[in-house]
Amino acid sequence: MAADRIVTIDGPSGAGKSTISQLLAVRLGFAYLDTGAMYRAVGLKIERTATACDDSGALARLLDGIDLQLQAAGGETRVILDGEDVSEAIRTPEMSMVASRVSAIPAVREKLTALQREIGGRGKVVAEGRDMGTVVFPRAAWKFFLDATPEERARRRVLQLRENGQQVDEAETLALIIDRDRADSSRALAPLKPAEDAMIIDSSKMTIDEVVAFMARQVATKA
Repeated sequence: MAADRIVTIDGPSGAGKSTISQLLAVRLGFAYLDTGAMYRAVGLKIERTATACDDSGALARLLDGIDLQLQAAGGETRVILDGEDVSEAIRTPEMSMVASRVSAIPAVREKLTALQREIGGRGKVVAEGRDMGTVVFPRAAWKFFLDATPEERARRRVLQLRENGQQVDEAETLALIIDRDRADSSRALAPLKPAEDAMIIDSSKMTIDEVVAFMARQVATKA
């Protein structure tokens, strides 16, 4: 059976997956699927509604009623939750940890995996997340695992947040990234790990353009 025309980019928090995935999608003429933003948005709604994650009934009602959309705008993907643009609200270090907890809930993962596969079924998609190549799109034609040292990822995240006008502490951000790595890698459900057939890229000393160019070459080689 032929592989699906999907590029998966998995990796830990702060590795640059979102930026690189968007640029690669533009370069290839593919759609961009930001799955991490989807989990952050669900986490934001759970936080706002004070829904207990162990209350299966309340959680099911929340997931049934959620309106979650990803909209391309000006080269970026905006996240619309129940009609509200929450693109900035979900990009804090705290929401990163919430997303990690929420993504370990089977009901949430089942709901979002189904939605992700629906989008990916159209083909020509760059999907970034933590289990794209291992669980969501195991038949993807091109799989990458993007990594960098925790210190470099913390530096990048702090720079990004400060550019958006947020006040953040680098030491605290590094601690949160290490905690997120531990939580994502040790969870029983879809843990963070490279797919067996993924190409692992350490971007610690690479520029964004270098990573995108390298991935594009690999896609062209296997096209």
